[in-house]
Amino acid sequence: MSVSIKDIAKAAGVSPSTVSRALRDHPRISQQTKEYICRLAVEMGYTPSAVARSLVTRRTMTIGLVLPSVSDPFLSQVVLGVEEVALDNGYRVFLCSFYNDPVQERSIVEAFLEHRVDGIVVTSSRLDTAYTALQEQLGIPIVLTNCREYAYSVSTDNLHGGRLAVDYLLQLGHTRIGYIATDPQKQANRSRLAGYRQALQERGIAFDPALVGVGDGRAEGGKRGMQQLLALNPPPTAVFCYNDMTAIGAAAALREAGLRVPDDVSLVGFDDIDWAAYSNPPLTTVRQPRRELGRRAMQMLLELLAGEESPTKVVLQGELVVRASCRPLWG
Repeated sequence: MSVSIKDIAKAAGVSPSTVSRALRDHPRISQQTKEYICRLAVEMGYTPSAVARSLVTRRTMTIGLVLPSVSDPFLSQVVLGVEEVALDNGYRVFLCSFYNDPVQERSIVEAFLEHRVDGIVVTSSRLDTAYTALQEQLGIPIVLTNCREYAYSVSTDNLHGGRLAVDYLLQLGHTRIGYIATDPQKQANRSRLAGYRQALQERGIAFDPALVGVGDGRAEGGKRGMQQLLALNPPPTAVFCYNDMTAIGAAAALREAGLRVPDDVSLVGFDDIDWAAYSNPPLTTVRQPRRELGRRAMQMLLELLAGEESPTKVVLQGELVVRASCRPLWG
């Protein structure tokens, strides 16, 4: 049978209100009494009711974290960042995946609302700015990652990252540079492609849409996109990939074609997932501050929960990580 506050009060010889205050570290209760009641509560096996506490505080101290897929290697550090800040502030995090389905994404958000989470963080949303109306409808704060058009967002500067990647390849002497994209509707893809185009334009190199291969953000899509680029005459000497998984697939297509990275084609990825440093050869990539993305998203959610209605949007800078997947065009 569960132990109640009344049971502890009877054992301690004090009122239930004194026990309640002691367990909440109320300043009007002496330290000696607090220590005695807390020790007694532990010995008796008392477990505070989260439901009862939420009725008083109007908070469940829980956060919903919505992911496109728990298997996405990019998201592990983002999740870690969210959890670190949440746990430091007394919140628990519930995870759920929508598998790139916007209908499922909305269903998960509404389910979290039914379970009375205090707020929600959504990563790589397929609904994007639809959350402006959705947040008002649901009545709880929602923070997105990598959706700069949404009011409460934490993003990486994808345009800057695209320029970093292509500028590096240009410095190595490459001028025929391909790009393997993902879904053209994705904001991150549009921004990285815009950075690619800006870097070329600044060197006086015309944009050639034939050099944009079609991928899907996964290795298999990267393989197909690379095969598409290899069919060109002439093919590119270097390829910037939407993300590291795309680059891993592109490298597989090059191996199947009897070509080598970087001897025949230089490759640059984006994200710096854990596998990037251990691919063969190790992948040059644009590192996203993944853990910091998660941390800042959770911090923004806490600001909203504290009543700060207009926290500043956060845009983080990536950095180029040079490894062995690129070489100068000549020499």
